[in-house]
Amino acid sequence: MKNNNGFSEEHLLYLKRRKRRVALVWTLRVGLLALLLGLWELSADLGWADPFLVSSPSRIAATLAALYSEGTLFYHIGTTLWETALGFVLSVVLGYGIALILWWSETVRRVLEPYLVVLNALPKIALGPLIIIWFGTGSKAILFMTVIVGLIVAILHMLTAFCATDKNKLLLLRSLGASKLQILFKLVVPSSLAAFISMLKVNVGMAWIGSIMGEYIVSKAGLGYLIVYGGQVFKLDLLMAATVILAALAAGMYFLVMLLEKLLVKNNED
Repeated sequence: MKNNNGFSEEHLLYLKRRKRRVALVWTLRVGLLALLLGLWELSADLGWADPFLVSSPSRIAATLAALYSEGTLFYHIGTTLWETALGFVLSVVLGYGIALILWWSETVRRVLEPYLVVLNALPKIALGPLIIIWFGTGSKAILFMTVIVGLIVAILHMLTAFCATDKNKLLLLRSLGASKLQILFKLVVPSSLAAFISMLKVNVGMAWIGSIMGEYIVSKAGLGYLIVYGGQVFKLDLLMAATVILAALAAGMYFLVMLLEKLLVKNNED
């Protein structure tokens, strides 16, 4: 039986249960976070753990307030955020484009694929001295590090997805006289949507790794700089505060990718 909204009673019951599950999950998530923060604060207050070594939520909050009052908090956040965001976009765009080129030309793919595998296995931190010589000690070096950390991952991820396109569908389109360009946009690209979203999620982490790694080496500002400086002078509250901000920004960026995923999936279904 359907109500005035056109939904059956069973469907409405399903929607209510789904909302309850979502609410329960979020309640448990927030509750777990509150519990962990409470135990952390309590262990520092009661001396179960040395607050100098592990800090505490209240000490981190005080450090963030001090950075804000000094006017440097958003300067450091903004520095790391723009380096990470731009590096993420460049690595995704370049990686996707190069993967398309490699899919298009089997000869080029066979020639370059072993080199891509080797570059992916190479520890990027080993390139630090060269990057400093090539780009200096400014933001260009950090941006380059961010791009190269995510670029190879993006290429290999998308190339694998393109080459995994259903062979029967490819054969069908070719038998119908479809050009390679038509096959690309009608079959290969749409069928690789899930892999594209997966690649974005992976590259969120890669972008933050690259930018922080770059700031470890050459920066004079940013969250990576605060982490290094805090460790060098044993201001562990500063180190932990920068780490907490980094975790929050990474989670926010990942959340944006999830929103993009919902948008792309919805448009693809339509």
